Amino acid sequence: MSRQDAVQMPLISIITVCFNSEATLADTLESVNSQFYPAIEHVIIDGASKDRTLEVVRSRGKRVTQLVSEADRGIFDAFNKGLSLARGEIIGILNSDDFYVSPSVIDLVMDAFRDTKVEAVYADLVYVDCDDTSKVVRHWKSHPYRVGDFERAFMPAHPTLFLRRSVYDRVGLFDADYRFAGDYQFMLRAFHVHGVRSAYLPEILVRMRTGGTSGGTARDVFRQNREIFRALREAGVRVFKPAFITRKVIDRLLQRVRAPFARVPG
Repeated sequence: MSRQDAVQMPLISIITVCFNSEATLADTLESVNSQFYPAIEHVIIDGASKDRTLEVVRSRGKRVTQLVSEADRGIFDAFNKGLSLARGEIIGILNSDDFYVSPSVIDLVMDAFRDTKVEAVYADLVYVDCDDTSKVVRHWKSHPYRVGDFERAFMPAHPTLFLRRSVYDRVGLFDADYRFAGDYQFMLRAFHVHGVRSAYLPEILVRMRTGGTSGGTARDVFRQNREIFRALREAGVRVFKPAFITRKVIDRLLQRVRAPFARVPG
């Protein structure tokens, strides 16, 4: 591909938020470095890390175009900082515990965006063991979005979600008052309230280490669910809480059942 061809391709911005992430960030950076798609900018928003995170960014971030390191109000405030700096026509968010499964991920995503009616693209992911990232512990398999899915406890896997910049212009940014379910609240607004037109790729695009903001402790799950019900209430969506929680639990169990059979590219 010539330099001129690369310049003419739509720019995609990938935002990575991190804090004291020296142990995992290299995988994230290398997975972006290795993408075949040429027109990528990688924006790093660091929450004033105290470890060697910034050294890792500077030594391994070959496609990093912007790096900000300062205190923030949490992960969703940091997302918003990244969005304010992103220049791409398409924007994706990849956290510092996550990494793309193969060098062709962004090519697949950008092929889907060739349909000018498509405003959002999302796919599947696998949760992997923190220490042994070849070990799949859960397989989050999505499906094409249907109206009413959020009432049925469905949401796309956020690390696989890519949006046109115009979606953020229309929907707005993340609500930083949410600490555990800001991604859910944003996607609820985008898909349910604003009706973004989406395309689902039945492919695993991301490996996600277990843990993270929405966590695995009972206390974290409780806080996340409390914020989810708050988001639904604010959006005017009425749900029967016991049925909603039951669906979430069943889906989590199915993710574990599917794990041994997940075919991860790369």
